[in-house]
Amino acid sequence: MRTLPLILALCIAPLAHAQVYKCVDAEGRTTYTNDRSLARGCSQLEGDQSVSSIPAPRPSTVQPTPSSFPKVSPDAQRERDDSRRKVLESELATEEAALTEARKALSEQEAIRLGNERNYQKVLDRLQPFKDKVELHQRNVDALRRELSGLR
Repeated sequence: MRTLPLILALCIAPLAHAQVYKCVDAEGRTTYTNDRSLARGCSQLEGDQSVSSIPAPRPSTVQPTPSSFPKVSPDAQRERDDSRRKVLESELATEEAALTEARKALSEQEAIRLGNERNYQKVLDRLQPFKDKVELHQRNVDALRRELSGLR
């Protein structure tokens, strides 16, 4: 007798199914729900259709270049690239000179010991602006070299 409720439950289970609603919002996105309160204005799907929970792939957002977009001739582009390279090389030379000067100033300051600097932290505090300047110029040199290496 104990198996009778189990057999009845197994026979009734395939007959029970949820009503599924297909909803399309104002932006054209489709969602599915089995909640009647959320399904206002939605259409009910037939029971024999399969429903997947995998979202549809998004359409590509790449748009073609408009025909009115200005075009640059290869010679003009090459001239622009050469001009840009010259400007970057000039900036690099200036930054390398500034880096050399900053390193020189730092080494001069490291060689000096003032009478009131018995505490080593005072020495570090005095040298910090010189170290910061060296670091700034080094970062600029590195950035300019990366920029130059990326040119065609």
